Amino acid sequence: MEPKVQLLNSPLSCVDEALVGLVRSSGSLSVLAGHRAVLRSDTPQLSGRVSVLSGGGAGHEPAHGGYVGAGMLSAAVAGGVFASPPPASILAAILSLHSAGASGVLLVVKNYTGDRLNFGLAAEQARNHGVAVDMVIVADDCAFNQPSKAGRRGLCGTVLVHKLAGALAEEGCPLDQIVAKVTEILKGIGTLGVSLSPCSVPGCLPSFDLPPGDMELGLGIHGEPGIKRSKVASADEVVKTMIDHMTNPESQSHLPIQSGDSVVLCVNNLGALSCLEIGVVTRAAINYLESLGVVVARVMSGSFMTSLEMAGVSLTLMRTNQETLRLFDARTSAPAWPNLSSVCVSGRSYITEPPVMSNRPQDDTHTEGPLSPVMRRALERVCSTLLAMQEELNSLDRASGDGDCGNTHAQAARAIQEWLQGHVVPGCPRQLLSVLAGLVQEKMGGSSGALYSLFLTAAAGHVTEGQTDAVAWATAMHAGTQAMKRYGGADAGDRTMLDALCPAVEELMNLTTAPPSGQMAVLQAAVQVSNTLLLYI
Repeated sequence: MEPKVQLLNSPLSCVDEALVGLVRSSGSLSVLAGHRAVLRSDTPQLSGRVSVLSGGGAGHEPAHGGYVGAGMLSAAVAGGVFASPPPASILAAILSLHSAGASGVLLVVKNYTGDRLNFGLAAEQARNHGVAVDMVIVADDCAFNQPSKAGRRGLCGTVLVHKLAGALAEEGCPLDQIVAKVTEILKGIGTLGVSLSPCSVPGCLPSFDLPPGDMELGLGIHGEPGIKRSKVASADEVVKTMIDHMTNPESQSHLPIQSGDSVVLCVNNLGALSCLEIGVVTRAAINYLESLGVVVARVMSGSFMTSLEMAGVSLTLMRTNQETLRLFDARTSAPAWPNLSSVCVSGRSYITEPPVMSNRPQDDTHTEGPLSPVMRRALERVCSTLLAMQEELNSLDRASGDGDCGNTHAQAARAIQEWLQGHVVPGCPRQLLSVLAGLVQEKMGGSSGALYSLFLTAAAGHVTEGQTDAVAWATAMHAGTQAMKRYGGADAGDRTMLDALCPAVEELMNLTTAPPSGQMAVLQAAVQVSNTLLLYI
């Protein structure tokens, strides 16, 4: 098996190049020279406040560099793909923040051995340089019923901690109080992931084997095995399984949630699910939580802490109160933080009723007029002709298209015939054209139905009961043709029905200057030019 093809320059340089891509696309970030570290560029704003620093292995983008900004992280340090950053880079970032005037530095660390060791070592070294440093460990994984001695893994809940700690720091809260508040909030955060595929570290084989049609429940963000493998089920079923497992009181790593609790929901794309799938999962998660009596206060839905190209999703729940929501809603300039609403999701009416529409034109009651008999005869003749030519039109269409032209026009003809049986033909041509437009739009279907309906709708505005002379009909034909060209994008010469219709309309426009005695000649010329072009086509 060969490593997966990826759009990179080199597996060795991809992390550095991705960090440069991040800071070059932002006007408020910079790279710390000689290190894989992203810092806020507005260093004067750091003076006198606590700085929040996080990081970890690359491959989880936009975490962690995407969350550097006012109101979130002051800096983020990256290691290689799925590898903890070296202590020297972490220390360099801490000292940079200290030099900028930070009153202290809080390290937000995911609960992985490598991260704990390297960030811990850098913290001890920073203290020897006179820096006030503290560290909180995020361990939000709800997968294992009996976690190992190492404890629960740190997952997407880390991003929520970035936000809350950053908001507290932005308000000027001292380091010890931030640590105390975040530590308390961490007790109410839980995450669980599921994946339909493994991921591939650049230049390497997939992290694990997962047969098509199977899914892994409870896996880590580095491709570590989960707790259960099963066949892929519907989105609703998968979400129910995930939330039930996360909140199961029999599990030592469960998140205590009960009816009446208020939560923030984070639906996190692990890398390769489509936005469509994430939307379906988001709906399912909100609905199921509400069915349990849980109030969904806020929802994040998107890619926040990925696992390269893993086709999976994680759900994070955070118990909230008014203070937590205030910090969650606080402004931040971090480029990866979404523009979220501060309105509670649950209890909000999210369906807007459409305006009451008037009856369809084909359902209205109309009054006959002097033109009604002749217009009825013309319609009957058009319909019978189209039905008689159904197979011939299909045969012609098979030579250049999908062979259904006759069938499509027959559908329209039958719809008009059926309408004629139960309705009078209105004496006002405008009303009749509106009726026909509605019938072909509803019954004919496809692009043909839309084109004919466009033509008839645009033409209807030019023929009224009091204006039905030849000039009005010519003007109506011209308006209908122009509408087809405007919205359809075709023109005469593009081998469409316009090749015959446009020259005919040009002839008909001569009615505007022709004397009454010459009108029939203009009509005959219009028919002749359209027939000639149809034969040519």
